[in-house]
Amino acid sequence: MNKKLQFGWVGEDNMALLTDLYEFTMADSYLRGKRNEEATFDLFIRHLPENRSFLVSAGLEDIVHFLGIMRFTDDSIHYLRTLNLLSDGFLSYLKNFRFTGTVYAIPEGEIYFPNEPAIVVTAPRIEAQVVETFLLNTFNFQSLIATKAARVVIAAEGRQVVDFSPRRDHGTDAAMKVARSSYIAGCVGTSNVLAGKEFGIPVYGTMAHSYVMSYKSEIESFREFVRDFPENSVLLIDTYDVIEGARNAIIVGKEMARKGQKLRGVRIDSGDLARLSKRARRMFDDAGLGYVRIMLSGDLNEYRIKEIIRKGGSADVFGVGTDMGTSRDAPALGGVYKLVEDNLGPRMKFSKGKVTLPGKKSVFRILGEDGRFRKDVITEEGGKPNSKDYYPLLVKVMENGNIIYDPPSLPKVRDRFLENLKLLPDDLKNIDEVHKYKVEISHSLKSIIKGIKGSGQRL
Repeated sequence: MNKKLQFGWVGEDNMALLTDLYEFTMADSYLRGKRNEEATFDLFIRHLPENRSFLVSAGLEDIVHFLGIMRFTDDSIHYLRTLNLLSDGFLSYLKNFRFTGTVYAIPEGEIYFPNEPAIVVTAPRIEAQVVETFLLNTFNFQSLIATKAARVVIAAEGRQVVDFSPRRDHGTDAAMKVARSSYIAGCVGTSNVLAGKEFGIPVYGTMAHSYVMSYKSEIESFREFVRDFPENSVLLIDTYDVIEGARNAIIVGKEMARKGQKLRGVRIDSGDLARLSKRARRMFDDAGLGYVRIMLSGDLNEYRIKEIIRKGGSADVFGVGTDMGTSRDAPALGGVYKLVEDNLGPRMKFSKGKVTLPGKKSVFRILGEDGRFRKDVITEEGGKPNSKDYYPLLVKVMENGNIIYDPPSLPKVRDRFLENLKLLPDDLKNIDEVHKYKVEISHSLKSIIKGIKGSGQRL
């Protein structure tokens, strides 16, 4: 587990302040009114983003760590006092604040769907309330990126995908989270060296056009580079002309072969990638350099990758940056965090288009005879689906404020996703069309909903 949270300009000492102001004013009012009873909140996604048929869980490790270390320092409390808004009693309460709740969550790397509780927090009301913003900020973004990256990986049809996004990501914190989330979703690595150090993710890099342009000729730059990095010899061949660049790479590749070395690959970053990669592939094969790999990059996304493959383009690796790091076609995930139960019993919201499911709940995945996902069932807590082959999606990660979940290594989280992807029905992998997966509400949970509606309870 990450030992320390660092968010660009602020370390974890003041991270408890990363919340919306109204969380504190509500909490202050709860404290004054002696309304700090146990309450349960669900974090879930209301709707799928554009063109998505599934979601990928990511961000849980940061969330669990944050809940474990969340404290209000003297400096934080001093700042809150300067707002002249919160009571002295509430500020005194924050001095000894610790999260003491119990948390269930869908593990990272698991595929999930809208309206399924992804994180369930049961804690004294104030504790459960003030963590809302951090949980949503962390889960929404990382799950969004993991889902986008999964689509890119699907489009690549078994070819490798590398995260090339840090220079276009929305800040340094985002660049780290993108590298980790995209790796969970099947990318083989990242260009982000810090992410490689912090998360143990494989790092990849070639060269920039500026390197090629720094020499009198393209072939001179290639010779210099492979002399210095014979084991990382991937040449950028589109600075001037791709075909001429491929010819120069072939000359250098043969020179390396005579020394017992191998040119690892070339990268094409512009132009008609399908046509140019096919031509380059033939050239390397005809020259006896069939082992040279071709990487394609340059404003790629799942749609362009699919088109390149459809046209017969030859690529062993895709470097994907801006579109994946920002999820450009669907740049936000509509996760919400809602009260579902407290001392008054199961609670339910009736707002049009924003209805919530009441009470503590369980979520189960039902498998078909072929072992693939058939449907999910949401039940009341303790309920069970009427099926033989199923497993629970929610696992307990914290109990009474203690972390009881030993998070799997990042490669194992990635393996979980890749196994999930194999079991996902094929129609849900279509990147152009949305296909709906069946998520049922159990009969007993429907009865609870009916009872609440009949009672006239309103939030």
